[in-house]
Amino acid sequence: MRGGVRKRYGSWYYYFDLGLVDGKRKKIERKAVGATTKPEAERILRKAIAEYENTGSIFEASETTVHDYMKFWLEEYVMLNLKHNTQENYRGVIKNHINPVLGKFKLKSLKPDVLQKFFNDKKRDGLSRKTLTVFYTVLNTAIKQAVYPYKLINENPMQYVKLPKEERKKTTESDLKILPMANIKKIIEFLDESNTFYIPFHIGLHTGMRVSEVCGLTWDRVNLSAQTITVDRILVNKDKEWIFGTPKTASSYRTINIGGTLVNILEKHKNRQKTNRIKYGEHYILNDFVCTKESGENVTPASCKWSGRKIRKELNIDFNFHSLRHTHATMLLEQGAEIIDIQKRLGHSRSAITLDTYSHLTDKMRNKTVDIFENLMSDMK
Repeated sequence: MRGGVRKRYGSWYYYFDLGLVDGKRKKIERKAVGATTKPEAERILRKAIAEYENTGSIFEASETTVHDYMKFWLEEYVMLNLKHNTQENYRGVIKNHINPVLGKFKLKSLKPDVLQKFFNDKKRDGLSRKTLTVFYTVLNTAIKQAVYPYKLINENPMQYVKLPKEERKKTTESDLKILPMANIKKIIEFLDESNTFYIPFHIGLHTGMRVSEVCGLTWDRVNLSAQTITVDRILVNKDKEWIFGTPKTASSYRTINIGGTLVNILEKHKNRQKTNRIKYGEHYILNDFVCTKESGENVTPASCKWSGRKIRKELNIDFNFHSLRHTHATMLLEQGAEIIDIQKRLGHSRSAITLDTYSHLTDKMRNKTVDIFENLMSDMK
């Protein structure tokens, strides 16, 4: 393998050929860090060539920075293996939080105390434990893979890092923006059938589906005669284009039973779509989406977010689309629905997640349990 060294701007560099790619010869050039003489630069060159021939790697483990490694990990692992929303989330975490603080460190010098301080400082900045958990997942997964399979370091220092403790407070209805019945009625009166948000609102309220699931719903996933909705894809924004993606988790794939009220709303909407198709003619946008505007254009999570802001402003109601999911679950729990059924409707992987999310109802459920037992005992008198 051919290579050489040269001095540029007072520093020594080494280079060597990687071979032919598409008929063109490619080469790599790196700074010979620590070399002050030509022989020293040549020694580093020979070592680099040996490493490349043995492993095909062009990473210098001893000199790789956290910034460069995270860029590599993002491209070679995250972008190939994780869902689009997770990719964007991790990209933001790395760009806005990890690289500004840790990016300058060499990967091999990243010690537990440095990492622990990173998390402690983020806690002091007011970030929630939930946010810190995401940071922990990103760093732990990335550095763990630096140990294996990439073999850039020998040990994962994240195994010694602990998230700062946070006093666990009970979730309240205001935290989840649960809608009281009076506010639900106000919103229903505000939204007429021609409103773009009318159908997404009713689907969200009656099923507890996430906004991406509602906007990704097509008629072939709706069985009006069997009164079911099947969730097996979502609508996500990728490179400024709305496309179908896969649900959040394996448990998010589900079939939800719906009642006659929502069936009636959907039947009327389907007929309105047919009427609008005739009305708009060649200008009507043909697709199979359930949630559409009068022109046939599909409704997106972004437009639902805009509608939520409008409701907050015009009706003075603390509201976002996710409020519908929490309201749906709360109403069912308050009426004594089985936890396992609510868990499956929401697409939670475990009933413990459902109970933990709606822990504000625990006292009400306890009192109802006592009342049930008291009623049974009174019958014995």
